[in-house]
Formats: sequence, structure tokens, C-alpha cells
Amino acid sequence: MWPGNDVNPMASRFMAARAAAANVPTPGEQGSYSPDMFYMDFPQFTKRIPPGEEGGAESVESLVPEGILNMFVDQANDSVLPSRWGSMWRYAAGLYTAHFAALYLKTWAPGSDNSGQAAGSAAQPGAVKSATMGDTSISYDNSAITAGTEKWGAWNATQYGSQLVTMARLVGMGGMYAI
Repeated sequence: MWPGNDVNPMASRFMAARAAAANVPTPGEQGSYSPDMFYMDFPQFTKRIPPGEEGGAESVESLVPEGILNMFVDQANDSVLPSRWGSMWRYAAGLYTAHFAALYLKTWAPGSDNSGQAAGSAAQPGAVKSATMGDTSISYDNSAITAGTEKWGAWNATQYGSQLVTMARLVGMGGMYAI
């Protein structure tokens, strides 16, 4: 105790520093990434439509349905927190969204004739390791792609996910202190 039963005048500053060092987000913290930011940062997820015969402006159409994209953006805002990512936050939130948008588009089809066709679009391809012509044989190997990030699972399925994992490893290297 301090003289006169006073509280340590530095206690509030210590507690704030401890919370920051512990890398614990504040309750309710969220990012503010938006679909407009995503389209600006990742235009490859849009289709440019030239002006019609009567002129007018070029229009842009999303390749990802609005509801699905909004869900991915919301997930990014819940998962990629500005307090942890600092100046890398916007790009990291975009990579998160792009990763899931790319996975969605890999399996997208306007419809399927049967369940086998629907399930076939979800097959996980890999890098061809060897191929044989007689009686057709193909083997796949993804070890070169996943080396160093084996425990990151599906994040290795897209270049966006791989970039996010690499950045996350850098973000997570900082020191932590918690009591």
C-alpha cells in the first residue's frame, strides 16, 4: 500500500500496458473492412462489363454473390482484429475474404445434374507428382506448397490463404505477457 492507503498512481497505466502486452483484444473489438474495400483491393473478384451500344459507363459486377461475400467480410472483421495486425490489417482482412471467396468460387456451379456431380466439384486437387499413360495413373504431391505451414490446414488451399498464414506467423511472433 502507498502512504495514506492510496492506490499506486501508476496502477492504471500498468494494467493498460499489461493488457496490450497480453495481446488480448478488447471485448467487442471488430474490424471495419467492407465489400467496397474488398473490390478495390481484389478486383479479380469482379467482372467488368463494357458500356452498351448507347454508351454510358462501364459497370462492374461481383463474381461472388452479395450475401456470401458479406458473410466472408463479417468473418474477417470478427477474426482479423486491427489491434493485433496494425498497419497490415486491411490487407490481412482482404486476404481472409479472398481466401474464402476463392474456395467458394472453386466449387460454384449454376446447378448440378446429380449428387456425384455436386460432390465432384469439391475434389481437392494437388500438384502432379507423376503421371503414366498406359492404364492411366496420376499421383499428387503438395508437400512443397505446405512445407512450413502444415498445421494451417485449408489455408494452404489458396495463394490468399498462404499469404495470410505467412503474415500471421509474423504477427504472432511478438512477445506476450499474461497473468
